[in-house]
Amino acid sequence: MNTAARFFVGLNLGVNACWAFVPPASMEIKTYHTLTDSSRKPFGSSFEKFQLEVSRSTLKSSSLAKKKLFGPSQLFAAVLDGTSSAVNEDDRSDSVNVVLVTGFESFNRDLYEQAGAIVPVECKLNLQVFADSDIRTTNEGINENFANAVKNADAFIGSLIFDYDDVVAISSMLPHVRGPRLIFESATELMAFNRVGTFNMQSSGDGPSGPPPAVKSILKKFSSGKEEDKISGYLKMLKMGPDLLKFVPGEKASDLRTWLEAYRYWNQGGMNNVKAMLQLITQKWLLENENGDLEKVSSLELPDLEITPDVGLLHPLLSNYAANPKSYVSWRLSSECKELAKQQKFKLAPNDAPRVAVLLYRKHVITNQRYIQDLIRYFELEGIVPIPVFINGVEAHTIVRDWLTSQREIDGVSKGVISRDSTYKPNEATSVDAIVSTIGFPLVGGPAGSMEAGRNVDVASQLLKSMDVPYVVASPLLLQSIPMWKSNGVLGLQSVVLYSLPELDGAIDTVVLGGLVGDKIALVPERVRKLCSRLKGWIDIRKTPPSERKVSIMIYGFPPNVGAVGTAALLDVPNSLENILQRLHREGYDVGDFATNQDACGESLVAALTIQCENSVIAAGADRMQCAIEQRMERARNGDKTVPETLARPGGGLGRATVRGVDMSFDELEKILGKFMTKKVRRAWSEKERGPGINAKGEMVVSGLQVGNVWITVQPLLGVEGDPMRLLFERDLTPHPQYCAAYEWMRLPQERGGVGTQAVIHLGMHGTVEWLPGQPLGNDRQSWSDELLGGLPNIYIYAANNPSESILAKRRGYGTIVSYNVPPYGRAGLYLELANLKDLVNEYRTVESANGRSDLKEAIFATCEKCGINSDVAVPFNLSELSTISIDVFDEWIANISNYLVELEERLFSSGLHTIGRETSDEELSSYLNAYFSNKLSEEEIKNAITAWHQKEKTNHSHSFLSWIQDFAHNFMGDVINSKLDA
Repeated sequence: MNTAARFFVGLNLGVNACWAFVPPASMEIKTYHTLTDSSRKPFGSSFEKFQLEVSRSTLKSSSLAKKKLFGPSQLFAAVLDGTSSAVNEDDRSDSVNVVLVTGFESFNRDLYEQAGAIVPVECKLNLQVFADSDIRTTNEGINENFANAVKNADAFIGSLIFDYDDVVAISSMLPHVRGPRLIFESATELMAFNRVGTFNMQSSGDGPSGPPPAVKSILKKFSSGKEEDKISGYLKMLKMGPDLLKFVPGEKASDLRTWLEAYRYWNQGGMNNVKAMLQLITQKWLLENENGDLEKVSSLELPDLEITPDVGLLHPLLSNYAANPKSYVSWRLSSECKELAKQQKFKLAPNDAPRVAVLLYRKHVITNQRYIQDLIRYFELEGIVPIPVFINGVEAHTIVRDWLTSQREIDGVSKGVISRDSTYKPNEATSVDAIVSTIGFPLVGGPAGSMEAGRNVDVASQLLKSMDVPYVVASPLLLQSIPMWKSNGVLGLQSVVLYSLPELDGAIDTVVLGGLVGDKIALVPERVRKLCSRLKGWIDIRKTPPSERKVSIMIYGFPPNVGAVGTAALLDVPNSLENILQRLHREGYDVGDFATNQDACGESLVAALTIQCENSVIAAGADRMQCAIEQRMERARNGDKTVPETLARPGGGLGRATVRGVDMSFDELEKILGKFMTKKVRRAWSEKERGPGINAKGEMVVSGLQVGNVWITVQPLLGVEGDPMRLLFERDLTPHPQYCAAYEWMRLPQERGGVGTQAVIHLGMHGTVEWLPGQPLGNDRQSWSDELLGGLPNIYIYAANNPSESILAKRRGYGTIVSYNVPPYGRAGLYLELANLKDLVNEYRTVESANGRSDLKEAIFATCEKCGINSDVAVPFNLSELSTISIDVFDEWIANISNYLVELEERLFSSGLHTIGRETSDEELSSYLNAYFSNKLSEEEIKNAITAWHQKEKTNHSHSFLSWIQDFAHNFMGDVINSKLDA
């Protein structure tokens, strides 16, 4: 069945429906689909409901009918008043009406329908299957067919339902379901509606919620005792819980056993297990309600559970599932695997290739979703050894913790600086170079951990920190079709699953691997190659010795030709650049003589880069730039005040940095950019308007300074002078040719004449590569940031106070964000004329004589005009009226002026610029604390806090200033509250 993809805001887009089977006699199955002309635009389309009915081997199609729409205010009334019924009352009395909502698993609609078709006819099942896209209509109302189905339902089954609006809609209708309500792995608000007989999960009501005490004691045995393991322990309990509950007396335990049995069938998946779950539910309903042929119904035996391992590893060449990563790797590197590959003409990655753990949905594996096998094949083709581990989704952190390790972790454990968790299984674990999760959601808890975002971030962070390998989330879209993604980007709930929640754990470089085609999940091979290239980028530089690593540092120069080269918001770029090079030197990187040359400084590097950005220098070409810099150095030594004085130092203060650049023709650009993207550039930028960075010969000039293995350059301008933001608003435009050339030449290997950069650092807030034309979220092949960055690791140094734009750099620009703090805050205070105005106002208020006040009126008014305050504080009179204005009116205006001056005086502002790599002084710490607490701290409290900071710094080198000030604030506020309570 094809199903509809869904917008988070409630827009339902459908595609043509088809029927895959004919059910047996006495079986009625109704399935509803949203039918939409695929040629229509996604917004503003009219939607009609298409109903397919199949009864007794006869396929019937009803005519298209206009839907009723239910708005929020009509929600309950629509369910209760019975104005429209999708199921005939006579039919309902003779059948068990079951509504099943597939949630994220619309691709399993066929499976559920076919499973329903083979349930014994004695169960009188009337199954209606809905995808999450069928729940609501385009105007945020409830789909009439869905509302009527739930209204008349004897049982409800739902899984993987997380969309907020869907949760609200379903929650409003579930109380009217007459019989069992089974909600699996969905939003906690929905899970609370679980009910089978006397067992329920409600937190309040007529009786106690949850299982009885004896059962609770049994359930505790399946958890390790760790908070983060409760959900995965719960899945272990599913295997044995129903059998153990046979021995627990009481109706509630029996009903809980039924719920667990149903969940166990659903969790194991596959057609026969789903059929058994449906049979279990309908049998119980018929027997309890004495409906149908009770003798035949009670004599029906439930099929045995078909068990698939909860976790395991798979490969297209492997006939069975591997039990653990260690045994899988042993097989994968064996001669047996090579022989199988040879026989089946299956290309394997070399045994010494990078090894990447890939976390997969178990449900997708056991339902034979083709993309799983394709994904493994693509990894092998791209030269990566995949270690594909399938999981239910909630136990991802246990796989990372217990089954995976890294060389860094192994070394740390041997040195005694890292301690592993007691649950680690050395005889089953293997070392990996990276982790890819196709699950999304939080690492701890998966879908079940998403309702309390960030709750277990510390657990996830500690696991990933210990391993210290890239953690990437990459997955096909399960809620959007590929065309919808291509036209609108990643939307709504899908963006939360794929980006927002995993990013809290530290996921980087998210790649959309494909999406829905009808009801099936399909990969886009080019996107899988993109994922592999980014993984290999991170892994390659980590495996390269530091002294051989090639790094580029990109600074900014916007707006052009106004001395802005080497600037960034709230950051001292020259000194930060200098400190970064010093740190790289200490870490073993080759930075030439810069770190050891006492005359070398960041100011000189920025000055030399500024010269390279001058139009006259660019016109002469890259070959003449070294000469242009040396000429400025000579002028500086001769006392020319128009040249930065640091260029007068020996060697110009450059630490023997030299120009490295290229003059590139369009044909040369095409060879490295490719014909497809170059054609788009040629079309957007004619020969008469090639944009900035073009020399006198019409070639693109790319240049920078080479300092050892570090290449420092200025990011190309975004657009053309006079219209710098043009690129942001013309979606059909491309980056100008020189912009493309700069990034392509930076990535081009040295053996092909390029810089051969292995990683780039964008220094400061902010650059422009993340703002280039392309998808708003979820890069594709035609997104320019995706093209120009390629597989290059991007370390983006960004101000901590701007998360909204840094997240754009992270998502569209593949930026791994390194935050820098804002400069110390201080109080603005009053100065010059403002301070004089404050004195005049205070004097006016203290003068008692009318003559004295009259003399001050004109002075106050004139000073306000001079300072521009009259434009901020309304003046209820003119200068000519000063002598006649009433005292009350003037005094009220004076009060407003006084309040305005107090506001100005107390206003916070950033004092200076932040410098990366420089320790925060005690004076700056004091300024931060005073600003943070509005001068409520005493000098003694500030002194003690700073002392505590220094002590913690000595014992914890990774302790950040921001975390310290937050901890201090929390403790301080706690002390204040406690003191008030004590009082």
